[in-house]
Amino acid sequence: MKDRRTTALLSVLLAASLAVVTGPLPAQAVQDEPNQVRGLTVEQRDGFATLAWTPVEGATDYQIERTPVADDGTATGPAVITGVWRPNRQVNNSSPTFADAGFNPGARFQWRVRARLGTDPQPYSEPVAGKTNDPWGDPSVPGQNLRTQWETTLGAQYTSDVDEYAYTAAVDELSDRVRVTEIGRTVLGRPINMFVIGHPAPPATPEAVAKTSPLLINCNVHGNEPGDREACFILARQLAFGTDARTIDLLSHTTVLIVPTINGDGRAANTRGNSTGQDLNRDYSLIRQPENAAFVRMLRDYRPVASYDGHEYGNSSAGDLPMLPPRHQNVAQSIFDESKQMIEGHMYAEGAEAGWWACPYGCNGGGNVGLSEETILRNTAGLKNVVNSLLELRSSGGATRPDEGNTANNRRRKSYSALWTFNQFLDYHRANLPSIRTARAESITFQVSNTGRIVFRGSRPIPAYPSPHPGEAPPPLDAPREELILDNPPCAYKLTEEQYHGERTDGPAGQGTTVAQRLASHGWKVVKVADGYVVPLNQPERGLIPLLLDAQGVEELVGGERMYPTVTGRHTGPLVVTGVTCLRDATVTGPVRVRPGATLIATGSRITGPVDASGAAGVLLTDSTVVGPVRIGQTYGPVVVVDAEITGAVEVSGNRGDAPLVAANTVIGPLSCGGNAAAPDDLQLGNSVTGPTLGQCASR
Repeated sequence: MKDRRTTALLSVLLAASLAVVTGPLPAQAVQDEPNQVRGLTVEQRDGFATLAWTPVEGATDYQIERTPVADDGTATGPAVITGVWRPNRQVNNSSPTFADAGFNPGARFQWRVRARLGTDPQPYSEPVAGKTNDPWGDPSVPGQNLRTQWETTLGAQYTSDVDEYAYTAAVDELSDRVRVTEIGRTVLGRPINMFVIGHPAPPATPEAVAKTSPLLINCNVHGNEPGDREACFILARQLAFGTDARTIDLLSHTTVLIVPTINGDGRAANTRGNSTGQDLNRDYSLIRQPENAAFVRMLRDYRPVASYDGHEYGNSSAGDLPMLPPRHQNVAQSIFDESKQMIEGHMYAEGAEAGWWACPYGCNGGGNVGLSEETILRNTAGLKNVVNSLLELRSSGGATRPDEGNTANNRRRKSYSALWTFNQFLDYHRANLPSIRTARAESITFQVSNTGRIVFRGSRPIPAYPSPHPGEAPPPLDAPREELILDNPPCAYKLTEEQYHGERTDGPAGQGTTVAQRLASHGWKVVKVADGYVVPLNQPERGLIPLLLDAQGVEELVGGERMYPTVTGRHTGPLVVTGVTCLRDATVTGPVRVRPGATLIATGSRITGPVDASGAAGVLLTDSTVVGPVRIGQTYGPVVVVDAEITGAVEVSGNRGDAPLVAANTVIGPLSCGGNAAAPDDLQLGNSVTGPTLGQCASR
């Protein structure tokens, strides 16, 4: 970034504020013909035009005709049928709208619409003419005048990696709102860049970004599906240089993270997988590939609360914009519900207004897709407490968009439909951030409670459309089979030295990573014990941990030993913790002392008496009640105190491991933190404290 002269800018970012609405030309008389479409309007938006009209009674569908015209209205090319609108396209199917796209932005056209009764065409509407919007950005304003290779070639070429890096660097240099950071490298060494965008400038560190409840767009994981990537470049330019109130307001309240190309090697080769042939969207949990490891570390550090993941879909009969929430049954209900609401309550309705055909991925004969594999980012992100959706761009026009035999038309429709979706995502996040934060908080507190069964593979059902709207062919349901359900979850998994640190061969040659490195990339807490390593389940990503560490998992990373509770029910008198002690649903009446080198893992329990740990290997106290003071000091392993109710003073001091998690607690008394090697982390959930909050916890 660098300072630059202030220039008066033209226009604004929002499609709504860019829109130009035209209607029937005044000089043309409305014909009084039976079944003629009336009331046609055309609204110009970024890369598409929204047509709306009064429905004709009994119409089976409607054909949309577009003709290129000169300023005087004379045709400059042949009329073509660019679209077919059917009542099953959208949720408000009594109010037809169609997003006409594929044209070169800035061209002038005339549109007409006619109904069909069965296969019989009816009279066309009166024509409506207008100029489409130019590509976003004033060509005379630095920054706004940037264009990608895809834009300058009018869709004939996708933006190469070389042009991507040049464009990315130019946005970074010319906008104070942007910082481009390299989150990792591909197998072949290509940088994986991320736009970090905020106003007036992006926060300086990942921790500071996380405090803004950022949102994330992942644009290109499959190298031969680049339509979303081109939309992301345009979106980055709009956010970096837009001066409209909506953009400034949005960036003043959050940070936008955009990863244009996680799979640069696959994009350069135009292949689905990376240079090793790995489908990276089947590796976000196992993180065998360096691209996935970089992305997962970014999730760990920047903590987006909501995300969209861009793809293309090879079914020409399905919707324009198939979407899907995280369906894995280990995803917390709150994350599933909020993700589903974002899609069904916002995207479907707004898509119907704009004329896009949004539907669940797998709709309209979509096939055996959109299931519950935890390796897919949609499900991995949900298991990491992120409200999110998949986006699939229909890769070819098909019967409802018959003019897309032209490659450039097809590419433009895909990318501009993605640009619309991502802007709607920004608006949803801005308007619904409190509910997104609530869903995340409820998810984390549910996960740390380590309650409920573990499903190793199985999805929640998704309707074709929410009631009362009709729909056809919802995505398939892969209900969990009995052998893929664990009703009695352990409190932790134990790994041997060889399992934890042993060499692995499931990654690229010369770039293999150990289980230890992968768990660290996920950000999971691990306790070092005398004869191995213990991974407790009462931590924020509990739903994902067993899928990797249990031998029953469909795609387990390593088969760890299940460790079950050692204290349940009622215990009267002092409890001295040695070795690894797991409390679950226990009632302890008396003091609890954790000896040096020992580990306490407590969930869903009640302790009446003080809890004292000094020099412990690890202390994890979640979803529990303590009537008495809690002191945790000089611990050399993980400290996790989340969703606990403590009546008494809480002191977390001098701990030598990574940042203690102290979050979502109710403390009736003082909370003091000091001398910890890393300041305690409240996961942006805060703590309710009736007494003073001191030291490293004072600002949390």
